[in-house]
Amino acid sequence: MSNAIVLNDKFEANGDVALPAKFAEINSHNLYLYAKSYLAAQRANTARVKNRSEVRGGGKKPKAQKGSGGARWGSKRSPLFVGGGQVFGPTKRNYVQKVNKKQKALALSFALNAQADNGSLFVTDSISVESGKTKDALAILAKLNQRDTLVVVDTIDEKTYLAFRNVKNCYMIEKQEVNAYLIAAYHSVLIEKSVFESLTKEA
Repeated sequence: MSNAIVLNDKFEANGDVALPAKFAEINSHNLYLYAKSYLAAQRANTARVKNRSEVRGGGKKPKAQKGSGGARWGSKRSPLFVGGGQVFGPTKRNYVQKVNKKQKALALSFALNAQADNGSLFVTDSISVESGKTKDALAILAKLNQRDTLVVVDTIDEKTYLAFRNVKNCYMIEKQEVNAYLIAAYHSVLIEKSVFESLTKEA
C-alpha cells in the first residue's frame, strides 16, 4: 500500500493518506498503452505528398518513343523527373489507438500509485494564490523541492491562474483534465484533497 503526503495550509508535511491497496496490483502495461494512445492522438497528421496522378502537367509525351537512343518517356509526372509525383511518401492516416474506459482508469490508478511510491504525490485542502503573484506560487513549489510539478485543482480561479501560468516546470489543470499521461509525465503532483478523493474513489 502506498501513501500520499498530506500538506497543511502552509504546504508543509502533516501526515499521509493511504491509496487503495488494489492500486499496487495494477500492471504497468495499462499505463504504457494509454501513454501510447495519448501521444498518437497529439500528432498533427498534416504530412502529405502528391503521387503521379495528382501533380500538375504531363499531358504531352515529352519526346518521341524511338530514335533518341535513350529510355522511353511517357509523362513528366513520373517520379523520375523533377516536379514529378512522389513514391511511397507520407499521406494522411489514422493514428488513433483505442483504449477502453476500464483500461484508462487502471492506467490513472497506476500512475497515482507510482507517484505515491516515489514520495512525490502531495495532497492539500486547497491550492489558491489570492495575490495572483508569481512569487507566491514559486514559494509554494519551493516547499515541495521537486524538479517539476503538475498542479491539479477542482476549479482554476483567475488569480491562481495568473500566479502559476509563467512558472517554469509547472503545469496547472482542472479535475476534468486529469489523465494518466500527465500524472506520469511530471516528477511530482500537487493535488487538492477533493480531487484526490474523487480519483481514488472512482477508480
